[in-house]
Amino acid sequence: MFRQPALGLITRRAFATSPIARTNIGKLPIKLNDSVQCFVEEIPYEFSKTFSKGKETYRLDRQIIIKGPKGVLKTAVPKFVQISNVDNTITVSVDEPENKIQRSMWGTTRALLQNNFIGASEGHLAIVKFVGTGYRATIEEAPNGKKVVALKIGYPYTPKLPVPEGLTISSPSPTRLLIEGADKQQVKLFAAVIRKYKKPEPYKGKGIFVDDETIKLKEKKIK
Repeated sequence: MFRQPALGLITRRAFATSPIARTNIGKLPIKLNDSVQCFVEEIPYEFSKTFSKGKETYRLDRQIIIKGPKGVLKTAVPKFVQISNVDNTITVSVDEPENKIQRSMWGTTRALLQNNFIGASEGHLAIVKFVGTGYRATIEEAPNGKKVVALKIGYPYTPKLPVPEGLTISSPSPTRLLIEGADKQQVKLFAAVIRKYKKPEPYKGKGIFVDDETIKLKEKKIK
């Protein structure tokens, strides 16, 4: 667990304010509200990870931390990604905008930070709907005290899925689940895991649907 630095200790390099050309996605600013903090923290070398693109290897040796009422989210980045925080407005830039790898990382980092800002301030939501006779889900408590989602979807057994740490599950009706959490990727991933147990089928329109998902019905071929 890394210690949170005071904002005054953030390096000038990490919070550079000079204007630098940006990609179409990366150049868009992120306006923070008063309930959210954003700062950069160095990752000790022994805990940092690397990634390779072509012949180049890059080290993720800093992390951008967004802290809000819904949680704390961290995004690891290499040194060529710069963050500017002026008047509670975050902008992202890179050292070499013409470099293909840096340009790609630029837009990706900005998109992740936008998701993290929404997650830390408001949270993310996935709606899981069960369509089919008798299809439903219940929220139960496992012997260890943790929550599990039990699926009644026409199988001779009942799949039971542990609710991951950091997520909140509720069921406003037997055929609907609400998955909430600060981390958008975690929210959508758990919804996708549930969906895999009964993917929507195109003939009767039955299955597990996520958010606004629909399926075009097909006519059965008559031999």
